[in-house]
Amino acid sequence: MLFSPLRRFLAAAAVGAATVTPMIAATPANACACGCGVFDVGAESLFPEGAGDTVFVQASYMDQTQNWSGTSKAPAADNDDKRIRSDFLDVGWQHMFNRDWGVMVQVPVTDRLFNTDGGGAHVDTFRHTALGDIKVMGVYSGFSPDMSSGLIFGVKLPSGDWKYQGFDRDVEIGSGSTDLLLGGYHQDKFDKNGKFGWFAQVMWQKPLAWQGGYRPGAEADGAAGIYAEGWTFGNGLRLSPVAQVIGSTREHDSGPAADPLNSGYDRLMVSPGLEFNAKTWRLYGDVELPVWQRVNGNQLVAPALMKVTLSRSF
Repeated sequence: MLFSPLRRFLAAAAVGAATVTPMIAATPANACACGCGVFDVGAESLFPEGAGDTVFVQASYMDQTQNWSGTSKAPAADNDDKRIRSDFLDVGWQHMFNRDWGVMVQVPVTDRLFNTDGGGAHVDTFRHTALGDIKVMGVYSGFSPDMSSGLIFGVKLPSGDWKYQGFDRDVEIGSGSTDLLLGGYHQDKFDKNGKFGWFAQVMWQKPLAWQGGYRPGAEADGAAGIYAEGWTFGNGLRLSPVAQVIGSTREHDSGPAADPLNSGYDRLMVSPGLEFNAKTWRLYGDVELPVWQRVNGNQLVAPALMKVTLSRSF
């Protein structure tokens, strides 16, 4: 399978992560309720730096196996869903027309395994790979000459599959909703030499239209991080450490096809990462680990989120 090598690579990047407190992911969960919106914030790799184009590929992985209620673990018997394993592959393009305005398109594909109680001792297993919900966003970075601050705005389209029969509505790869996206970012240096810097970013997602009796809860994700210029090698190669704090909050889902009592969460994570810069190429990877979380009802959680992003600027 296409996603198997990606999963092995991401899992290797997080050896030992399974021993930490699991992160929250709403269950029942769709591609957003499971917490993947957090992949759209964090790290300054894709912040625009000038007119031109950037293309990127992002591979992300999450395996939800632990039932959680409130702020602590809960018995597996309290939740009919037993496992949701998700591999995400996003392909994107960002074009800056000039130093002020740009556009970004992000196209996701998701491979998802879903295990749920089939009655008695039987567990039903379903697996589905499909196109996810495409995002189209505008970028404004004209607040200052150095493009250090910007706004991001756009829509998430209902392009993902939300009718696969083996999945609950809120486990579907697509949400079926059209969402407003609104966010912003800022980055700066701590010292005059530019050896150390920081950044902050926030993204808010609000459903405006929905289908099939399911309205996903509005979600907000934010990140703040620091980085060092790191180690420089020959021919312009550089390896930089990155450390982030990431926060997320999501409202209850609603509608006759939703499970309001078992959806919605708040969480706080820490995320160590590394960025490898080779002139026009950037390779960034991190592991996102929870330090606090609260969920409504009973929801499956995962020990960590893992992400690798490869980008090139033209």
